[in-house]
Amino acid sequence: MASNATCKPPMKATSEGVFQGNNPLDFALPLVIIQICMVLVLTRVLAYLLKPLRQPRVIAEIIGGILLGPSALGRNTNYLHAVFPKRSMPVLDTLANLGLLFFLFLVGLELDLKSLRRTGKKALSIAMAGISLPFVLGIGVSFVLRGTISEGVNAGPFIVFMGVAMSITAFPVLARILAELKLLTTDVGKMAMSAAAVNDIAAWILLALAVALSGTGRSPLVALWVFLCGAGFIVACSFIIPPIFKWMARRCPEGEPVDELYVCATLGVVLAAGFCTDTIGIHALFGAFVVGVLMPKEGAFAGALVEKVEDLVSGLFLPLYFVSSGLKTDVASIKGAQSWGLLVLVICAACFGKIGGTVGVSLLCKIPFTEAVALGLLMNTKGLVELIVLNIGKDRGVLNDQTFAILVLMALVTTFITTPSVIAVYKPAKKPSKSEYKHRTIYRKEFATGPFRMFFTFHGIRNLPTIINLIEASRGTGKKETLTVHAMHLMELSERSSAILMVHKARKNGSPFWKKNSQAYSDQIVVAFETFEQLSKVSIRPTTAISAISSMHEDICNGAESRRAAMIILPFHKRLRLDGHLEMTRAEYRHVNRKVLEHAPCSVSILVDRGFGGSSHVSASNVKSLVTVLFFGGHDDHEALAYGARMAEHPGITLVVVRFLLERDVAHSDSVSVDIDGLGSIEARSLDDDVIAEFKEKILKGSSNKYVERVVKNSSEAIEAVREHSRCNLILVGRMPEGELVASLRKRSECPEMGPVGNLLILPEMNISASVLVVQQYHTNLSMHSLASLKEDGVTTDQGEYDSN
Repeated sequence: MASNATCKPPMKATSEGVFQGNNPLDFALPLVIIQICMVLVLTRVLAYLLKPLRQPRVIAEIIGGILLGPSALGRNTNYLHAVFPKRSMPVLDTLANLGLLFFLFLVGLELDLKSLRRTGKKALSIAMAGISLPFVLGIGVSFVLRGTISEGVNAGPFIVFMGVAMSITAFPVLARILAELKLLTTDVGKMAMSAAAVNDIAAWILLALAVALSGTGRSPLVALWVFLCGAGFIVACSFIIPPIFKWMARRCPEGEPVDELYVCATLGVVLAAGFCTDTIGIHALFGAFVVGVLMPKEGAFAGALVEKVEDLVSGLFLPLYFVSSGLKTDVASIKGAQSWGLLVLVICAACFGKIGGTVGVSLLCKIPFTEAVALGLLMNTKGLVELIVLNIGKDRGVLNDQTFAILVLMALVTTFITTPSVIAVYKPAKKPSKSEYKHRTIYRKEFATGPFRMFFTFHGIRNLPTIINLIEASRGTGKKETLTVHAMHLMELSERSSAILMVHKARKNGSPFWKKNSQAYSDQIVVAFETFEQLSKVSIRPTTAISAISSMHEDICNGAESRRAAMIILPFHKRLRLDGHLEMTRAEYRHVNRKVLEHAPCSVSILVDRGFGGSSHVSASNVKSLVTVLFFGGHDDHEALAYGARMAEHPGITLVVVRFLLERDVAHSDSVSVDIDGLGSIEARSLDDDVIAEFKEKILKGSSNKYVERVVKNSSEAIEAVREHSRCNLILVGRMPEGELVASLRKRSECPEMGPVGNLLILPEMNISASVLVVQQYHTNLSMHSLASLKEDGVTTDQGEYDSN
């Protein structure tokens, strides 16, 4: 009885506040809030610090959990007893496991059983080798550990847990590493993803076996009953769950909000499945994972479900699991040369088993040596599933503190070395071009009209109507197919589970991202392009690029080069509001555009979308658009004029070319005070005259197109003339025009990368309703002035800054 009197009572949920004499840390809710905040701050800071090393976020979360535990901060017992007292562990572990339950449901959604059935013999062989050899080595290591630091543990469960811990490949972590290294669409990436998916399923089956064996049943038959009941649960779910969710998916059409009842029902099914598997004795996580795997991936329902669940689960609750794991990890328990030697043995065995087994079978499958080594390194990735295995083993008494700490460090080291090792070993060779990359610009001598390729990029469905109408305007007479369009859907890679669903979408059909005979995809983007391609004589080849914002420009430039495009079309980083003004979408898109302008292998245009052609596709017979080219002079203006000339071939397009000239009497007066090289200016003017003469000869004869010359005295008159000629549907202008007149317009502006005239056309005060295309012609090396405009930080400007008296 005396001992009971010393026990602290259970923690109450909420306190009455410090003014009532309560310490918030003695109550469950405020304490768990403090714990969550500490975890979030530490893991996000670590993720930011590790970002330059291109490490997946799981590394930061594992390290954060270890730092908060007894290995680092927890060495201060006052901190540990105040912030992570033993009384709070049931609440923390319950929240962590609840979050993990729903996260593993999302992980199950990432695995597509249909793609597993299509796994080739090579990938299957590599997956089996990547499981079997590490498993065998894990069994060998388990005997060494049982003879040293794990004496007295139950042999059967310990052997299986060690084998599973060694043989796991983390599928979600691997997918993010491949996307980060831009290897998703390479042969190595496809092989690694297929093999890792097979490995993931096999690991869960082995883990179920290990959990069944680790039970403390009184009879040996208990483990068999647990395993058989688990198998029966999976069989029952495979008959019951898919029809129910297919019915729900049919009642959730694309573009319509998903009924809350269906979302709640799904989450209830996940919890019920978790309860069933926990009752059987395998673990609640298995039930959630099985529901996720069996849930149909087609349609809008799965995607909507992921969007509603993932941020709260993976952002808030999942990091708690890493803390729960970190609190069990005491690196200080690894003491002496023997323990550190065992750590090295475990890491070497894990690496040799995975890399050696994968490389050996890959070479037998006639995969080149460097690709085989890269595959081995990628398959050596560990992650969350590894921690789950270790934590279950720790909770079941199969792994002691020292063995647990060694295996956690093994998972950390093997995952940490993956990215730098793959970068060092494997550099994917660029596919040799079937033909020479000749036409990097739209402009050709004497405005020759031959077949050409354009590379459109877009961030979402909002960009589609204008893009399709621009393609329609660019396709020429329509008598023969001269235009080939490559359209790249730019998707940002994030740590969210939906990023992996995007990866599946990008990989499922490769390039293009739909099959002609497929009835399964109702994606509005696919339907829009497919319909337009059928109605016109334009070949459209859509692809998907999934990458971090910081490296998105590489996908665009590499994509344009591999397709030998003449021009890249980029969406402007601002969009049209209902009041007619432009608002920022994402500032990061501006960074992408600048990088593309700097590194592009061909000409580039930035499209300011103000609804060119309306909000839907206009058929060829109904096209009636006025396109204006503002010509000041210089190579970029030549390219804009050439693109306008291409559009002028369309029977529904009327082209107006306005050439701006500075009045000779004031060309060298004080009103335009600029330092111009006289000889260079004369040569540039002569070249402009030649291009205009070619244009008149080839395009203007016998057509309704117009050519206008506007002679102005200063930039104020030029601005008024621009305003006068802006009453059209689309304005084409060079990014960095040349000449004395333009030099007077070069003031600091909000978007220097748009050039002086482009900036003028996006000013609210100009009241321009036309869409704008700012064109940069390809040059091997950009001019110093052009490069400087891409490095400049913009400032808000007003029209007055352009005025010159």
